[in-house]
Amino acid sequence: MTNRNLMMLGAAASSLFLINPASAQDAVSARPTSPEAIDGKGEDIIVTGSARQQRRFDVSYAVNAFDADAIRDLAPKNMAELLGTLPGIQIEGTGGEVQNITRVRGIPTDRGYLYFQQDGLPLYHELDGFFFNQGDGMNRTDLMTQRVEVVRGGPAPIYASAAAAVANVITRTGTATPQGEAQLTLGTTGLYRLDAYQSGPIDENTFYAVGGFIRQNDGYRDSGFPADRGGQIRANLLHEFGNGSIKVSGQYTNDHNIFYLSIPTAYPNDPSHSLNDYVDFFNGTLASDGLRDVNIRYRDGAGVVQNQRGDLANGRHMRFGNVGLDYEGDFGDWHVLAKGGYTEGRSHFDALYSTSNPVDANKFASGYLSAATTAFGSGVASLGYALAGSNGQTVYDPYADSGLVVSAQYRSIDTRFYSGQGDLSLTRKFETGLGSHDIRVGGYGALWGNRTFAAYQNYLLQVAGNPEVLDLVAYGADGAIKGYVTDNGAIQIAPSLNSGEFDGQVIALYASDTWDVTDRLRIDLGLRHEWYSYNGFRRVTEVANLGDPTTLADNSTRAFTGAIVSSSPKVEATNWTVGVNYDLTDNLGFYGRASQLQVPANAMVTINEGSSLASSKAKLFEAGLKLAFGRSYLYLTAFYTKFDPLNASFSAYNPATGRSDQTVTFVGTAENKGVEADGALHVAGPFKIAGSVTVQDPKYLDFANTSGADAGAIEGAQIVRQPKVYGNIRPTLDFVLGSDRLSVYGRYDYVSRRYVDVTNTTALPAYGYFGGGITYEHDAWRLQIVGDNLTNAHGLTEGNTAGDTLTGQGTPEAVFGRPLFGRNVRLVVSRKW
Repeated sequence: MTNRNLMMLGAAASSLFLINPASAQDAVSARPTSPEAIDGKGEDIIVTGSARQQRRFDVSYAVNAFDADAIRDLAPKNMAELLGTLPGIQIEGTGGEVQNITRVRGIPTDRGYLYFQQDGLPLYHELDGFFFNQGDGMNRTDLMTQRVEVVRGGPAPIYASAAAAVANVITRTGTATPQGEAQLTLGTTGLYRLDAYQSGPIDENTFYAVGGFIRQNDGYRDSGFPADRGGQIRANLLHEFGNGSIKVSGQYTNDHNIFYLSIPTAYPNDPSHSLNDYVDFFNGTLASDGLRDVNIRYRDGAGVVQNQRGDLANGRHMRFGNVGLDYEGDFGDWHVLAKGGYTEGRSHFDALYSTSNPVDANKFASGYLSAATTAFGSGVASLGYALAGSNGQTVYDPYADSGLVVSAQYRSIDTRFYSGQGDLSLTRKFETGLGSHDIRVGGYGALWGNRTFAAYQNYLLQVAGNPEVLDLVAYGADGAIKGYVTDNGAIQIAPSLNSGEFDGQVIALYASDTWDVTDRLRIDLGLRHEWYSYNGFRRVTEVANLGDPTTLADNSTRAFTGAIVSSSPKVEATNWTVGVNYDLTDNLGFYGRASQLQVPANAMVTINEGSSLASSKAKLFEAGLKLAFGRSYLYLTAFYTKFDPLNASFSAYNPATGRSDQTVTFVGTAENKGVEADGALHVAGPFKIAGSVTVQDPKYLDFANTSGADAGAIEGAQIVRQPKVYGNIRPTLDFVLGSDRLSVYGRYDYVSRRYVDVTNTTALPAYGYFGGGITYEHDAWRLQIVGDNLTNAHGLTEGNTAGDTLTGQGTPEAVFGRPLFGRNVRLVVSRKW
């Protein structure tokens, strides 16, 4: 990372030490565009991770809140991008609207154990379903989102299962004052979106709120079909009693979203030679119109060949409904809080995953010549390419293009799921001679399950954006077709097949004590124990030949044997936390915390062959400084995370089988030490600057393999795809023009060097990019123009995960990855009433 970039990222945080309290108090009275919805000192009330509502400044953990106005000002393209505004949360938001990556303080998973809730309960109990609940998968923001509160570390393991962080999406409820809003968004990516909500009273004690969105988007890359289409609606009724309230809520989501995967960006044998002329860095994707009618043939348990149809334009089709019931009331000194929810839905997931690097077309073909000769006879003289579906008649010459061909994997996954969850807690404050104790005891329970079918198929593609699907054809000396290596473009039919079903159950008991020793010293403790019980089965598969003599593609498929393997494991987990907060003055405070996070195996162990029941366990430590004057603030947190043991499996794609079956499992530790800063500076006049920065050292330690594989190259290596520095700066000029408001703002994001593999042999280079926008408000109208990656900066995320996590890509820097989206602009017009 250059000194210049370090200076840019550090400016927002370091300048806050020079805050002039007097000038901060004179700051222009305008709504802030930062994750702190009201002010830095914590007049914003936090409900996530504590027994009762508390000010942000008073809690002894790292927490941020985005209110509805802050979310609109930030104008994120997806939930991950919103969370990426915060320190300690590294994101890869290049997958599209959903299915993006979030990592918390170096935790070595693609979700970082970031647990999503809606109004204090998950929509689906487990952190990840089978390709449908990766946080943003079931949680989309719209005008019905009142606020999003995010707790990093701290008491997260006490208030949610397997959580190193909690993102709580709090929905809007009605009040005695009728209000509503409509918002239209138009984008240069072919985006058309309408959001709206309405709320108000039914009678003096009963209130309603209803709203949602509908949207179509051609997409951030040229896939040849709409990328996102659908919407959702959420509604609730709130009735207030003399001593509390009850709320009934409902949600229905029906949405299609494309999942963008990695693309080749340079020749593997000549990384200096770009493939941009064939697959555009900003607009290109391997998604193809030729995969709109996929047929995956497989043999069922009775020996009958079945057909699984797929359409890549279907994308990630999520349909689910949720109903919820929330009650809270005061009975003397006791506060009762009861929440319940039930979700049922279906996700049909169609996506094209990258597998191997592009290969010279002649070299690729020659690798199949011997097998083709054996299968189709000695009359086979050569192999050549043709467009799939043309019966070999439309010849394709790769050397008229890049000279390369590439294979990719179509994944068709159908999951039906349900999840019922509930939480009941009692809170009471006790006064003692040594301060007061606010004690909360509660229980959480959930019943959930899913039924899953997954079939994968590998295709041969042209190296191009929206490529043609290719056949590899065996020709005789006279040009006659002798047979096909492929089958209508499929290089391997159904090399992966998975089907199973499970039901899960968890019962958790938890307790916390917030002890106010004095008006400046607070100690809090928490304990949670969980009992899990799973019951499920998977259908056994074997290698099979479907018997088509005209193609090699079906010679080594997976087929169901008719047998099933059932299992009913039981696991437990214990988590605890201890924190202390001391406010030296009204503007300066300190806090510290230690927690244990135990992550047990989830219910998918009953479906996935070879899954381990072993749990991972982490110790989480943090110490923070809080500095706040008016709307200027700095929250500085040092953290230390150590997973011991960490059970980690790394897989690589095997071209011979068409599966990611080259798996090596290690047991060891993962360690991350770092500092995160979150701050805003408001000076006299219109200028303010906000931002966050995280500096960390995520690495693997003490890895060993039970089968004797050498782990020496991993020792001390930087954790896969995790940077040492990342953050953003957001300067703003706010002008109050009578009753109107004009805001001009910018944003710079930076991510330092990362690695695609555990041995750190192939790097993802550092990158930074600019965004900005203008907002004008007049009476009830609001007009916003926002742009992302305004300079078309280059940056790669992810790499080629199917093939490079073990040994890299064979190059010092990645030639295959998921690039940043190119420059895009959105116009947002809204009106409140």
